[in-house]
Amino acid sequence: MATRKKGLMTKIGDAVEAAKGKAQAMGASIAKRAEGAAAEAKREVKQAVTAVEKKARATKTKVQRQVHAAEVDAKQALAKAQRTVTRKAKAAKADGEKALGKAERAVKSRVKAAATGARKAAVKVEQAMTPKKTAAKPAARKAAPVKKAVAKTVAQAAAVKKAVVKKVAATTAAAKKAVAKPAPAKKTPAKKAAQRAK
Repeated sequence: MATRKKGLMTKIGDAVEAAKGKAQAMGASIAKRAEGAAAEAKREVKQAVTAVEKKARATKTKVQRQVHAAEVDAKQALAKAQRTVTRKAKAAKADGEKALGKAERAVKSRVKAAATGARKAAVKVEQAMTPKKTAAKPAARKAAPVKKAVAKTVAQAAAVKKAVVKKVAATTAAAKKAVAKPAPAKKTPAKKAAQRAK
């Protein structure tokens, strides 16, 4: 009996040890599987974070490129506008200077022509006024109208001068006469009575 009991206990102990071993093996397997799953999850999370970071960097780079391109375009447009304004301002200045030069030349030309005409007229008048001993008939014919015009102008000037002098003399004489001959005083009633008494 005792031997049987001992054998049974031994078997029970062996069974318990075997169960423990199986439990430990199962626990180790489960732990190993859990560790593998956790490591896989960590790898997936790390890959996802890396992908997100990479995408964010790519998006940032793209945005920076677009901003830089927009700045370059804006600078180019500004430079082009400045060149256009400068070119137009230079063209307007050149046109103004050309117009001014043209106007100055026109005025100088007119003044020169007028001066030349005046000199020629003066020369003609002087030649017409200068007596010549032996003058050709054509020259005398040409000078005759000029002489007549000059004589007429001189006569008109003399007439005007004479009229002005005459008027000034008449005014002066009237003023002197008024100063030299005072107006007679009116007789008062007292003077009239004195004369009657005499």
